[in-house]
Amino acid sequence: MKRNWGTLLLSTLVVSGMTLTACSSGTPSDDKGDPSDTANNTKSVSAEGFPIVEEPIKLEMFTRIAPTNGPFKDMPVFQDYEKMSNIQVEFTEAPTDGFNEKKNLLFASNELPDALYRSGLTPLEATRYGAGGQLIPLEDLIESHAPNLKLLMDTYPEIRSAITTPEGHIYAIPGIVTVNAARTDKRWMNQTWLKKLNLKEPETTEELYEVLKAFRDQDPNGNGKQDELPMTARNGLSIVPIMGGSFGLDFQLGYNINLENDKVDIWMGSERNKELLMYLNKLYTEKLLDNELFTHKEAQYLAKQGSGNTGFFFDQTNNPMLDTKVADQYIGISPVEGPHGDRLQLAAPVPRDFGAFAITSVNKHPEATMRWVDYFYGDEGSTLLRFGRLNEHYELRDGIPYYTDAFLATGNQSKLTPYAGGGAPHLISEKVASYINPPQVQEAQKKLDPYMPEIRYAAPMFDEQTAQQINVLRNDIDKYYEEQSTKFIAGTLSFDKWEEFQATLKKMNIDELQKLYQEAYDNIKNQ
Repeated sequence: MKRNWGTLLLSTLVVSGMTLTACSSGTPSDDKGDPSDTANNTKSVSAEGFPIVEEPIKLEMFTRIAPTNGPFKDMPVFQDYEKMSNIQVEFTEAPTDGFNEKKNLLFASNELPDALYRSGLTPLEATRYGAGGQLIPLEDLIESHAPNLKLLMDTYPEIRSAITTPEGHIYAIPGIVTVNAARTDKRWMNQTWLKKLNLKEPETTEELYEVLKAFRDQDPNGNGKQDELPMTARNGLSIVPIMGGSFGLDFQLGYNINLENDKVDIWMGSERNKELLMYLNKLYTEKLLDNELFTHKEAQYLAKQGSGNTGFFFDQTNNPMLDTKVADQYIGISPVEGPHGDRLQLAAPVPRDFGAFAITSVNKHPEATMRWVDYFYGDEGSTLLRFGRLNEHYELRDGIPYYTDAFLATGNQSKLTPYAGGGAPHLISEKVASYINPPQVQEAQKKLDPYMPEIRYAAPMFDEQTAQQINVLRNDIDKYYEEQSTKFIAGTLSFDKWEEFQATLKKMNIDELQKLYQEAYDNIKNQ
């Protein structure tokens, strides 16, 4: 599945406002066991292997179901895992449309399930409901009953920093992506056009400019018309994070932030950002960058990818090209080096889909529940979740699962697994990524790997008061930045107005926002 990382990084607010609800513990239903029997439940949970519990137990989970999914009860992963684990899960499925309202109602009414699965809890929701006692802390359960997740958190410390509150608690766990190819948009260039025009892959921003001019002027598609599209990108300001690394602009802590010597720098009003926007303005003005950038829809963008008449674009996968059989025209290239020698590749953080799983206070089997979900943070469990049953749905090639041709022909992949539609709590590693990481994508990723950040910090957890403060600041600052940057790129706002732009950001208290992020980063470093 595709991920529009640039747009997500630019436009996603840190937290979302919501109405605080009652936080008293709900009354458990009679069939979930005696609350006083926690010690016995703990003893009955196996330390490893299956079944997880000797005596069957039942868990109720609230989940989001995507339009592409079928019922969870029909998915092989949950049918087979119930037999393996001795844990029956009864899912209450809520459609994507209206899902957040139903989720909020659960907490407002205090009619809680045992766990929330694929429920997209925001950092503010997790902190608020955790502090209020409706979600339980998970850090000790992770240490004692989640060996797969614990290993990932030890290997990638940025996972822990992304899900730990300032008070040191973990109330929700994310999806985790360790395969780099699922964390990046590849830089797809039309190699057929390069060869026809006797051009080499561009290595610098200036070389890219010359290649794009050749694509525009030298009729590489050979039809005698100047109808080629030199360069395009997803709509809005997605082009900023994609090209920002060539101008030394990073996207740490889920925002427009550089980290240098442990200092947070929000770079929106910086000279480096001005240079980036001026470069993009030059491409846009000379019709080297798609002039529909700020108006086209996702379907139109995908069609441009699959047309074969585009010179340069960005996407995680090669799916649109495969669909129209133009994939052989394209090759992945490296990030181009900017005027100051910068060559950084944008990448999403390893922790993804915050709030993918949480355990509520009415759960009488928290240890078993943690062991249940931990299975999916290993390659074996992730394979079952993503690929179903060996030989029936997938086959192994050199130890890597691939859907069988027969199953692909059914077109039922999205009915098979809850990962279709995003947000499932599980591990996406090299070993389970064949469907989204075919050879052409792997080769394109190799061009990006040398320029990946060592650590990409996700948005940090804030206490509720700070989160609300940041939300207020960012609502105004982000809107203003996006509006003005769009005008700078499109040429409707002169760069003579740059100092005025900087001054307005100051008036909007961007320095205060930077201070709050600095405090959050300092807390991360001290954890």
